[in-house]
Amino acid sequence: MERQLVECVPNFSEGKDEKIIDAITTAMLSVKEVRLLDVDMGADFNRTVVTIVGPPNAVVESALRGTKVALDSIDMSIHTGEHARMGAIDVVPFIPVSNINMEECIALAENYGEEAAKRFGLPVYLYAKAARRDDRINLPDIRRGEYESFEEKLGHSDWAPEYGPSIFNSKSGVTATGARSILIAYNVNLDTDNKSITNKIAGKLRSSGILKKDANGEKIIGEDGKAERIPGRFECLQGAGWMYDENTAQVSMNLLDYTITGLHAVTDAIRELASETNNCTTAGELVGLVPLQAILDSGRHYLGHDAEESVLIDNAVKGLQLDQLGDFIIEQRIIEYAAGV
Repeated sequence: MERQLVECVPNFSEGKDEKIIDAITTAMLSVKEVRLLDVDMGADFNRTVVTIVGPPNAVVESALRGTKVALDSIDMSIHTGEHARMGAIDVVPFIPVSNINMEECIALAENYGEEAAKRFGLPVYLYAKAARRDDRINLPDIRRGEYESFEEKLGHSDWAPEYGPSIFNSKSGVTATGARSILIAYNVNLDTDNKSITNKIAGKLRSSGILKKDANGEKIIGEDGKAERIPGRFECLQGAGWMYDENTAQVSMNLLDYTITGLHAVTDAIRELASETNNCTTAGELVGLVPLQAILDSGRHYLGHDAEESVLIDNAVKGLQLDQLGDFIIEQRIIEYAAGV
């Protein structure tokens, strides 16, 4: 059986003290076979996002070791920051990368939650694909009111966590864990400095689409009191028009599930819509790392048939124009290669 690979992206409520984050990542990397892919500290958010990959059980243990250091080092009673937060270790998502399915990642989240509650007395909620209640699928629904609200929330039966005590610990707060698909942040540049062009393209493609408007240009409100929308072309896609630099507008996107909406599909659609305004794409840009399968799917699309992995990667890079803003180094951009799989 091929090696299973899981990504975990724990968010810690500390973005200013490098010593604390170094201690957390050192503990996480003490687990054999776990690789650190990225550490993103944000001082204004006072939050750090750590990305690790490795075999399933090793990744769970790594997250637990990082949790222990975070709980020992971070005091939520004095924490401030711009990002919404509810605990010292705020959220711990598990994401399938290769040879593992979503159900298995849900089990990993449950394992983490159970162990974190047992070892540290931590209240843990399940969200996203691991959620057991509809009102806990979306993380913002759990976070509503943030850290400050949980002293009261935990006193209500409706807010009992899936794991751990319904007791508020002012130092640690609470944690959410779950399973979700990997998110690919992907941008496509056009040969224009007109952001309205990329805004219109994004609106036609993204899942949420655009607002319906009447003859006077006013948004149309439905019977439910909400603005009506015309859905976009793709599922699992967020998008907006941005400026890459003062001369280059881009379509900026998050692909929430590349198995449903792939890199090549949105790229081809952007080219189609850009041609209507006599524009062309000039570059594709990945923000962060991408799973190998997403690149191979695009390689097959642009090549027109299956081939060796290296050939497919080359065709994906060319087809998506990922080499136009700099060299595409697979060991730095593809998760499996960065993880040494």
